[in-house]
Amino acid sequence: MADLIVKAAVKEQLEGQNVASDFYDALDEEVASVLDNAARRAEENDRKTVQARDL
Repeated sequence: MADLIVKAAVKEQLEGQNVASDFYDALDEEVASVLDNAARRAEENDRKTVQARDL
């Protein structure tokens, strides 16, 4: 699986919080799932372009 998130950006967003190492893997899996669902929804609507409304 490709890394879909940028760890530095996550750390910046969660400033002041500690981030467990397994959090990044779990977040990456969650993002992959969101993207898969958005792509499926676009396909179901006969579109090749994934749009914000597919989220």
